[in-house]
Amino acid sequence: MDKQALCEKIITIYPEIGECGIDVRVDYDEDEKSLVVYLQRGNREVKHFLPDEDAEACMIGKQCVGLGIEIKQFKDYAHP
Repeated sequence: MDKQALCEKIITIYPEIGECGIDVRVDYDEDEKSLVVYLQRGNREVKHFLPDEDAEACMIGKQCVGLGIEIKQFKDYAHP
């Protein structure tokens, strides 16, 4: 899966990422054999492992439930 395309799709599905100053990037974790979404705001960062089925759902424009919860929590609790 194209990491950049997935990153752009996540930002499209969750536009509040940019509005609240959260940076997002996607990478592949070789040890876990999974895509990882990194959320960063100021000096705080979390990484969310994104199962293939969630990544595929994101790519067709559906919300990724686990990632959405992570973004909400990060938005509410991460302070720059």
